Order: sequence, then structure tokens, then C-alpha cells
Amino acid sequence: MELKIGDRSNALKDHGRVMREHFGIRTTGEQYVIALAGNPNVGKSTVFNALTGLHQHTGNWPGKTVDNAQGTYTYRNKSFLLVDLPGTYSLLAHSVEEEIARDFICFGQPDATIVVLDATSLERNLNLALQVMEISSKIIVCVNLIDEARKKKLSINFIELQKELGVPIVPTAARNGEGLQELQNAVYTMAVEKKKTRPRQVVYSEEVERAICTLLPKLEKLDLARVVNPKWLALRLLDSDISFIETIGRYAATQNQKIVAMPQQGSKITL
Repeated sequence: MELKIGDRSNALKDHGRVMREHFGIRTTGEQYVIALAGNPNVGKSTVFNALTGLHQHTGNWPGKTVDNAQGTYTYRNKSFLLVDLPGTYSLLAHSVEEEIARDFICFGQPDATIVVLDATSLERNLNLALQVMEISSKIIVCVNLIDEARKKKLSINFIELQKELGVPIVPTAARNGEGLQELQNAVYTMAVEKKKTRPRQVVYSEEVERAICTLLPKLEKLDLARVVNPKWLALRLLDSDISFIETIGRYAATQNQKIVAMPQQGSKITL
């Protein structure tokens, strides 16, 4: 397999243009972009509405018939643009919704990603959280519907969960407003104060891990590694995900130049 590289060495340029042209996202000034992800029926839209109130609008994702909801809120004198991603169970892009969520988290490079989980179905919901954690370290896990969990007499040790996942955990009952201030504070700390996290990474079989180690030295030489987690990229290449390789090419061009490049024009990396 060959991954074609760009014309010359370049880092990511004009992030604002990528956001506008590929995602229909327009920010103003010092506004921070926050992605909101989650499985269907976890109360994600309730979290979105509770944070943004009437300061929101909807349209379609560019070139798609899927709704694109955006809203703004202010916290501690900072403006945040919240982007409600389509509800999805996975980021492996078997549907248009999964493709949009994956591409935005990966190439949109939001200042933070909130992954909303259902407190009554943590085991099932954690699959998506772990996938997002493979792409980005800027993740906050919002465990929503804790009021429903209490009704079912479910007890969750959030301190231990945070230790296990290595990212901030915020319990909420969004429809009652419970935990929303703590969620806003966690977003502020990550997006504005640039808090670092160490998300738990999935360990694969010995054979897969060996293959990843073989690919990583080649991938880490590319400027693409500044945009995409090299290990996650290696996994997608091992999947032989041709559509994702094509997606990389679509996002590579900014202002007629390339995000990803090797020193010589027309270079290739053989995988």
C-alpha cells in the first residue's frame, strides 16, 4: 500500500479555512470550539440545549443531508462554540454520521471534545469514549443521566473511573441542570488553560502491536503526525480503510498547499 504525500514540507495552515470549508464552522476572535459526541439516546442534545440555550442554529454538514447543530455559550468571560456531532456508536465510519464525527474530531481539531455517556449503560457507551481517546487527548467524559442511575440504584465510583480512563469525568443530569457548571469548568480548564491528560490506550494483540510499531517510525516523520495520532492512523491503515486514506487527501490541501509533506515533491511512503 502506498500513501501519497504532498508537494513540500508544511505544517497545518489556516485552520479556520479548514473549519469553514470542510465543516461549515465559523468562529469569531478568541472563540473556543468544543465538539459534543455520544451514542444516540444518551441525552447529548439535552446537554447541548442546556449549555447553549437559545444561542444556537442548525443547518446541514457541507455536502451531507445530516443536521449540523451549533451553539454558543460564555463562561468566565470566554466564548465557546459547541458543535453537536451526529449520534454514533463508533468512529469506524460505517455510516455518514460516523464519518462526520470521526473527521471532525480528527481533522477539525476542536479545543476539547465532550463525550456524553449514559450512566445506566456505561459498558456499552465506553466503546465510543475509548475510540475518541485514541484520536485526541483533549477529551472530557460527561456521564449523563445520573438521576436515572440513582433511580435504578446504580452506584458509580467516578474517582476510580477517572483514574482508569486518565481524563476528566463529570457526572451530570442535564435536564435538571445538575453538574453543568462542573462541566463548563472542565471545558474551560482543558480548552483555555490547556490542561494535559493521559488517556488510557487500548492494548491490542501482540501481532497488531508489532505491526503498529513497524509503521510508527514512518508515520512519525510526516507532518501528518501533528494532526492525527500516529498510532490511530497506523490502525486505520492496517484496517486497509481506503476511504479514510482518501479522506486524508481531501483534508491535506489548505490554500493550495499540503498539510502533509515530504521534502521532495511527489514523495511517497510505502506501507
